[in-house]
Amino acid sequence: MKINCVIIDDEPLAINVIKNHLQEFQNITIVDTFNNPLDALSTLENNQIDVLFLDINMPKMNGLDFLKNIPIKPHVIITTAYREFAAESYDLDVLDYLVKPVPFPRFLKSINKLTQRIHNDQNIKNTPSTEDSYIFLKVDKKLVKVKYDDILYIESLKDYIKVCTTVSNYIVHKSLTSITEELPENNFLRIHRSYTIAIDKVKSVEGNSIEISNKRLPIGRKYINNTKQIILKTTNF
Repeated sequence: MKINCVIIDDEPLAINVIKNHLQEFQNITIVDTFNNPLDALSTLENNQIDVLFLDINMPKMNGLDFLKNIPIKPHVIITTAYREFAAESYDLDVLDYLVKPVPFPRFLKSINKLTQRIHNDQNIKNTPSTEDSYIFLKVDKKLVKVKYDDILYIESLKDYIKVCTTVSNYIVHKSLTSITEELPENNFLRIHRSYTIAIDKVKSVEGNSIEISNKRLPIGRKYINNTKQIILKTTNF
């Protein structure tokens, strides 16, 4: 899945930060960058742009005012030094709101959110693609592309998580809560304070535990009712 983006920011340094972050993602192409939102109109109207990285405080036109007035709206990720516009921006259905300086781990979370949203849009259009369903994980100093369909379960290891897949296992510096929020909620389920599972990989349910890939995982007391209701409704045994 190729993703086309445009960056609008009146600070060249801020544009360079986003460009450097995006270099880690081979499937994302920067179509163009602009210091003035009005200069970007033609590019947005005449190209297939999937995501717009948009600053707020800019000359000639405020980024949010620009967003209100463009006829064709791609997914929008706000990048700004001001926290106080967050509520207003979400009223405009922006995908994410990043506060400068944007650290890479926070940027990665935003890109994973973008990838999931685009995948969901494709499903709505009845053109789902398993090949395009994935998440990026930062393993050591490398970004690893992991398909949703390969994930079996994820285990919390204090400040880290272990993502267990049919291909390999990956240790990632991320919380279980954070990774669960980035995964499609229709496909993944938190069953314990230490485990999130792929629903379709469940082989059996017995008492307060489930079996995935010959490993039995506990179901937490506060999760048990919801877990059994969802698994028994969506999985055939």
